[in-house]
Amino acid sequence: MEKFGYKNAMAVPAIKKITINVGLGRNLKDKEYLDVVKNTITKITGQKPVETLARQSISNFKIRQGMVIGVKVTLRNAKMWDFLEKLLSVSLPRVKDFRGLEMKGFDNNGNFSLGLKENLCFPEITADELENAHGLEICLSTTAKKIEEGKSLLKELGFPFRSENN
Repeated sequence: MEKFGYKNAMAVPAIKKITINVGLGRNLKDKEYLDVVKNTITKITGQKPVETLARQSISNFKIRQGMVIGVKVTLRNAKMWDFLEKLLSVSLPRVKDFRGLEMKGFDNNGNFSLGLKENLCFPEITADELENAHGLEICLSTTAKKIEEGKSLLKELGFPFRSENN
């Protein structure tokens, strides 16, 4: 409150929701791959994912309107905080060659996105059961109005950002 001059405690930025998204990419037509992705997202989040559909046809990518092109999960309230705690304390330290998160993931409204190339860093996923490794994107939506407010919020929550000079 002091740093940004808020007069009301309700004006301080907070995290609204976390969205986890996986695009199918080259494996659009592979139903087994879609099932594997759904199962891993369900294990990681504890919530059933929703299929995302193509809004329009793109002939170069062989996509038709209404095709399943990915899956996503939106976490709020208790599940959101549980996932955030697991991400910060368990999953990010298990990422290979992890040197901190880059500041490039912020948008103009203080929301933060990060992408993981593989999902093995989550404790629910073991290397034995993983046939197809896939990445995922995690987007944290905040109530911040500016980039500085969002950065400050996530730093206070304990996000391991890289130092500015590296």
